[in-house]
Amino acid sequence: MVMKQKLLAMLMILFFVFSLAGCAGSSDDDQPAPEEKIAADLAGTTLKVFAAYDGKDEIFQAFEADTGIKVEYLDMSSGEVLARIRAEQGKPLGDIWFGGGVDSFIAAQIDGLLESYLSAGAEFVPAQYKDPDGYWTGISLVTVSLIVNTDRCAELGMEVPQTWQDLLKPEFKGEILMPNPAISGTAYTILSGILQTMGEEEGWAYMDQLNAQIPYYAKRGGEPPQKAALGEVAVGLAPDTGEELKADGYPIVSVFPRDGTPWWPAPVAILKGAENLEGAKVFVDWCLSEKGQQILRDNCARVPAREGIELPECLSEIKDAELQDIDFVAAGNARDGLVEQWQTRYGQ
Repeated sequence: MVMKQKLLAMLMILFFVFSLAGCAGSSDDDQPAPEEKIAADLAGTTLKVFAAYDGKDEIFQAFEADTGIKVEYLDMSSGEVLARIRAEQGKPLGDIWFGGGVDSFIAAQIDGLLESYLSAGAEFVPAQYKDPDGYWTGISLVTVSLIVNTDRCAELGMEVPQTWQDLLKPEFKGEILMPNPAISGTAYTILSGILQTMGEEEGWAYMDQLNAQIPYYAKRGGEPPQKAALGEVAVGLAPDTGEELKADGYPIVSVFPRDGTPWWPAPVAILKGAENLEGAKVFVDWCLSEKGQQILRDNCARVPAREGIELPECLSEIKDAELQDIDFVAAGNARDGLVEQWQTRYGQ
């Protein structure tokens, strides 16, 4: 509960306190901008990125404009990235891991697959959102929400669900989509959060009932909200709040479950054996700088991990969310075992 209180207090501070360029201890004024630290021979080099982040095209374009370093990326869920770098046995085909579930980053750290790098910008990221030795650093905070198609609910005579328990109502059978936790950081965070907050016995009993409501498990975290937006199901369990889908005119609302909203810090990390190691360090510096954090926020509506950066307006309701008290290190350590249990129970 102490961690949750601290988190809620910090989120409220983030919501009410805006960044002041002249404030002592919260500005980069005394530090060179990331692009000024680039060695001449880095401009024009290429950074290979595994990415699980919305708005990545715009973000990478801004990074290249600032630094001269080009980005090539593969769009992959965090579980897919973890499986791939494990298979590569320390010889990754990439330099940077950008976004995804923190549990997978912790599992990769345990396996010795990440490079330690303590960026100067990490000083402004709270301790609970980063590894103290610099193996991964949170760049934003992600909440799980229920993306609900209001037209479909009205058509089927259902009320918009407000809690996890609401999803177990008979009328939602076949109307809920969730990603596969073996692949998706979103789904693993849901699983881990439920087990940590409800306890193992009650948590698995809940997952048994939820499983009976789900027609199939999606292979990507972005599929459930899109299916819900299209009216193919009533509810998609999703990262973030579906702001792009709302902007496109889909009849959806996002709900933070009142009986506990899973959340996690989405990190950035350098892969062990990165070919463009210096460029990777510049990317981490840029992501954690004030300018980088603002660009990330403007292209993907999430709570910035760095203190003093204004919240996206669309996330103002997060201050009222009942955020789950999650031990992320424990979740990362337990990942392989919990995924194996899930596959045994529900694997298709």
